[in-house]
Amino acid sequence: MPATVVVGTQWGDEGKGKLTDLIAKEMAMVVRYQGGHNAGHTLVVDGESFALQLVPSGVLYDHIVPVIGNGVVVDPFVLLAEIDTLESKGVDCSRLRVSGNAHLILPYHQELDMLTERYLGKNKLGTTKRGIGPTYADKAMRVGIRVQDLLDEKIFRAKLDAVLGDKNTVLTRVYNRLPTDPDELADRVMAEVVPRLRPHVADSVGLVHDALDAGENVLFEGAQATFLDLDHGTYPFVTSSNPVAGGACTGAGIGPRHIQRVVGIAKAYITRVGAGPFPTELFDADGDALVDRGHEFGTNTGRRRRPGWFDAVMMRQAVRLNSLSEVAITKLDILDTFDTLKVCVAYDVNGERHEHLPYHQSDLHSAKPIYEELPGWQSDLTAVRERSELPTPAVRYLEFLEGQIGAPISLVGVGPGREQFVNFSG
Repeated sequence: MPATVVVGTQWGDEGKGKLTDLIAKEMAMVVRYQGGHNAGHTLVVDGESFALQLVPSGVLYDHIVPVIGNGVVVDPFVLLAEIDTLESKGVDCSRLRVSGNAHLILPYHQELDMLTERYLGKNKLGTTKRGIGPTYADKAMRVGIRVQDLLDEKIFRAKLDAVLGDKNTVLTRVYNRLPTDPDELADRVMAEVVPRLRPHVADSVGLVHDALDAGENVLFEGAQATFLDLDHGTYPFVTSSNPVAGGACTGAGIGPRHIQRVVGIAKAYITRVGAGPFPTELFDADGDALVDRGHEFGTNTGRRRRPGWFDAVMMRQAVRLNSLSEVAITKLDILDTFDTLKVCVAYDVNGERHEHLPYHQSDLHSAKPIYEELPGWQSDLTAVRERSELPTPAVRYLEFLEGQIGAPISLVGVGPGREQFVNFSG
């Protein structure tokens, strides 16, 4: 019954897709447990790029059953378009299963997301305007529409008609927008979505437990990352779900005793998209170099990511929140050209040293990084495949990170390709 969780430990964009893909070859099933199509990742296999948003990374292996769990919010039109793109590249998506309990993102969710963000003005949260937040809000308000509702047209139409009564009032009277026609939307969904999605809809909890009971390896894949978590992130600049490892329990329907391994993914530096506090953020040439060398632009949005040096204070908190058994470091090669590297080991908050993340938002917003400096290696790591081939300063940098965060580093990414990694643990 071995279950593994892969979780991002920063603000997302850590390279979870590649590491999930790497670990997935040992798995029989890969389960996405939260989030929506606001969190994309790119895999490079034999020189070809695959941009995934909803479909779990394991789809690229013929032996894996990829599952979209109940904790995910699903835009059915985006999902079908993603399936089409993958199949056009020769990827078989027939094994994909979607939880009947997952909630649907529909066009009115996206419109409300866009309008709400626009009216927040300077206080906007920096959402991707994909309808994620409004869909999770409907779920919490118990007016959401689930994937299983698609399988009973009468129920689907009745629920859609009921929820649009309220949504259209807001759209027309608050935002001066045209209402959404429930019959027109239902007709479109019944014609374009249901025939194609029906074969993929399943009891995902039953599938997962059948696999675990059979002793098969199951990988649980989160979207976004620890500090975008609704409860534990830099609220309100967070996502609308729980990316932390514990989210796999509710988002996939398993108990914590099933989880035997939790792999945290972290970049060798750090980035974030959108608004919110960022103690190690760089506004200088070093920051520009990280963005340029790391191609730090959003997979879905194209937005420039905010760059900064590695933050060990955040990582210590991520180790605590997720019970990390190990850490995989990605994009170490992006640091190849730097003479000197900095690691934030503590914060200065109003003259007081903090080695753990302050709980109060005012302290975090005013935190100033306390750095340790390490020498760079100034050599190309992209062809390195063994720990013994790493330059001594690169090994010392990784060992320093291990000592700071209190968790072993198992894998190190040195390029975008599936094969570009080093087993650092031996």
